[in-house]
Amino acid sequence: MSVARVTELSSTSSKSFDHAIQKGIERATKTLRGVSGAWVKEQKILVKADKITGYQVNMMVSFVLED
Repeated sequence: MSVARVTELSSTSSKSFDHAIQKGIERATKTLRGVSGAWVKEQKILVKADKITGYQVNMMVSFVLED
């Protein structure tokens, strides 16, 4: 039997939502061991002077707890 924990994180990118997700997962796996999945809870576009300046995702990351 395994037990998992879920933590929420936010990541931004100036390129795309996909890039923001990749950056968030890469950063999470530097700190968390046993990352098993994630789901995007929210997406937000950042706008300045009528132009898109960034893409932000809030995601829930699951990781399996060690014994």
